[in-house]
Amino acid sequence: MTGMLLSKKFVSEFGARLAPAVKEAGITLEAIHLPDDAKTQLSAADCEWVEIAFLTRDIRFSEHYHMFGAAVTAARNLKWVHFVSTGIDQHPFLPALIGRGVRLTTSAGTNGEPVGQTAIGGLLMLARGFPRWIDSQRRHAWEPVRGSAVPRDLRGQTIAVVGLGTIGATIARFCQALGMHVIGVRRSPLQPGDPVNEMHTLAEFPAVLPRCDWVVLACPLTDETRGLINAGTMALLPDGAHIINVARGGVADQPALIAALQSGRLGGAYLDVFEQEPLPPESPLWNLPNVIVSPHNASASAGNEGRAADVFAANLVKWARGEALLNERAA
Repeated sequence: MTGMLLSKKFVSEFGARLAPAVKEAGITLEAIHLPDDAKTQLSAADCEWVEIAFLTRDIRFSEHYHMFGAAVTAARNLKWVHFVSTGIDQHPFLPALIGRGVRLTTSAGTNGEPVGQTAIGGLLMLARGFPRWIDSQRRHAWEPVRGSAVPRDLRGQTIAVVGLGTIGATIARFCQALGMHVIGVRRSPLQPGDPVNEMHTLAEFPAVLPRCDWVVLACPLTDETRGLINAGTMALLPDGAHIINVARGGVADQPALIAALQSGRLGGAYLDVFEQEPLPPESPLWNLPNVIVSPHNASASAGNEGRAADVFAANLVKWARGEALLNERAA
């Protein structure tokens, strides 16, 4: 009998999808749920049963989140935790699990297309001047764009996409379809099938910036990428260039970014992530006319849960067989 900490909602929606994997894995599953009362801890007896846990989105963004953390911390027989999200460093219970050698996997890649599509939506809104039209609409003002305010064609513009995972690759493919020149930035060299016109390393990133009309950040936050966009790198961009950040807030120096946007040095930005979240109400970013803000919500899509369930199901079979797990975090 294998005790698995799952939400009732997950079992209700995806239990049938999980059942074939349980059968293939050759295990007998005992689903364990957190108490309905979010103030009640999972009993010590139930914690003893838990070997596997899945932090699904319905738990992550609910009052039960802290109860989940307490349960996995107390579960002495816990061997593996799967996370619905890609980034997991923000969870306060993570160090305790790492210290005990609990295996940790994520659903990396399952929300890549929605994030990429949202980033392209932000790019098109900025490129076609939607903020101006939306402002006119709010004021009930008929203000066609004329003369020097008419936007440039996207075709022929150059865009650097930092990070070529599922998100970055989705963005790059869209940009190529729009006729843009796409520069990929990542550690590994160009491979056949990469949706870019050229590939460069992070060390080479500053050298390509003078050619870039757009920079998209779609990379993990690491020591190497922290503050990648700063006053120095933005100074290398052509006047009127645009920044899109769907990575992590720390990849861009936010005060420097605000200053470049306020001065008009940058033409605009679409930002889904910030150094401080939620973005404080007093932040200038809310009111800048050349900025589109979304609340770290670029990945929102009804299909994400099912894709994450599929990764979890595949990993369940691998776990039972002693095979390498998909998207496992290194110790």
